Amino acid sequence: MVERVVSMPFRYRLQKVLDFRINQKEEQLMRVQKAQSAVNEAENNIRNNNQAIVDTKNGMRSADPSLYDYYDKFLKHLYEKAEKLEQIRQELQEILDEEIRKLVKCEQNVKVLEKHKDKNKEIYLQEEKAEELKQFSELGVTRFFRKKTENQQ
Repeated sequence: MVERVVSMPFRYRLQKVLDFRINQKEEQLMRVQKAQSAVNEAENNIRNNNQAIVDTKNGMRSADPSLYDYYDKFLKHLYEKAEKLEQIRQELQEILDEEIRKLVKCEQNVKVLEKHKDKNKEIYLQEEKAEELKQFSELGVTRFFRKKTENQQ
């Protein structure tokens, strides 16, 4: 009687590397989210500063003419602040763009290994199927010879 060999379940030999790359991708995604929130915060600061400029201009229209000098100085300060805020936003945007490039690279690394894993699994399943067919073939040959010897006796 031919014993059926129990096959081992599929094990990907680079699973630890794949898991490591997936973790890297998730960490990079978190960095991208932090960078995106920093850019959003900078944009909010710019909007708030622009609103302060508009409010100051509106207040200047209804103010006493003796206070115009103070309004001018404050507006000059707000415009300088706007330039600094825009510069900060641009720097943060560059950081965000770099983090996104790193994330894309991490995603590509994960996809490469996942494709490799899928191909290896397909090969494994084909080999397992071939082994099973071989066992069935051997079993059929054994039965045939057993019946043939029984008929001869």
